[in-house]
Amino acid sequence: MDVHTQIPLKNYTTMRLGGPARFMSEVHTAAEVGPVCKNALAQNVPIFVLGGGSNVLAHDEGYAGLILRNRIPGFEVIADTPADTTIKAGAGENWDEVVRRTVKMGLSGIEALSAIPGTAGAAPVQNIGAYGQEISETLVSLEAYDMKTDQHVVLQNADCNFSYRDSIFRSTAAGRYVITSITLQLSKDAPQPPFYKALQDYFDTSGVTFFTPQVIRDAVTAIRKEKLPDPKERPNVGSFFKNAIVEDWQLTDLKNQYPDIPTYDLPDGRFKIPTGWLIEQTGLKGQLINGIRVHDKNALVLINESATSFSDLDAARKQVAGAVRDTFRITIEQEPLEIV
Repeated sequence: MDVHTQIPLKNYTTMRLGGPARFMSEVHTAAEVGPVCKNALAQNVPIFVLGGGSNVLAHDEGYAGLILRNRIPGFEVIADTPADTTIKAGAGENWDEVVRRTVKMGLSGIEALSAIPGTAGAAPVQNIGAYGQEISETLVSLEAYDMKTDQHVVLQNADCNFSYRDSIFRSTAAGRYVITSITLQLSKDAPQPPFYKALQDYFDTSGVTFFTPQVIRDAVTAIRKEKLPDPKERPNVGSFFKNAIVEDWQLTDLKNQYPDIPTYDLPDGRFKIPTGWLIEQTGLKGQLINGIRVHDKNALVLINESATSFSDLDAARKQVAGAVRDTFRITIEQEPLEIV
């Protein structure tokens, strides 16, 4: 297996920032993962698993360990019933391609997660979600290499401790597992309205009243294309901040000052507020800060227009988060992980 040295991370992350990785290697089968990890750990070399680089940030100093690029392929039907179909996808598969293939099969459950960049193995890490769907709703289990025990393991959905844009892979077990495949159970039933507001508004405006997974996918792709810049053309990591989660008493206070504040009810009694709306109210939407542009169509997105260092991005994100905190007394959280 080839191991490369001093590879610029800015070439492998969609924000196009970051210094060199000390080592970089690719794995193309689950069997390759254990030996390369054992070898690195035996030499006290830390490991960071990288998929498509679309939800990670690299620092100017680079990474003093091994960047393990997950390129494990695979797509197969492992179970089929009159009601649903169970799919197993390799962790290195392009996520949107997985969605495209399942939609072509007439399956529902991840069609609203269309056009999200990255790999299938990265999807459970942050519990990706969009337009009313989350990967946690369809993920049955996943296979992974456990660096702590030197074993290949199967983790069930409940083992992943999924929550809003979070899982054990970002929290209690960060850096422990290398996901090698994911298994999803998808429905054969047609999607039913009402849909997530932005999606429902799109259908109402377009006069669409007949719904299939392909109709949902096409609509989501169109909406995302309008709101989110292509990272190949304008370097970004998609939504830079998570949507804000507030308690009932906080929302009551906020509504006294901002009666039109948009909210979404959560099952646990709390409320989600679109962070893009919060940022927009601070007046920063469309502004250029240290070479980082707050997107004029979606204030959740930070675009690297001319920044040349992570410190430029750091200054911009602190200014945006600080403005929201000072205006609303809400601390917003960053969505992308950092390679450290």
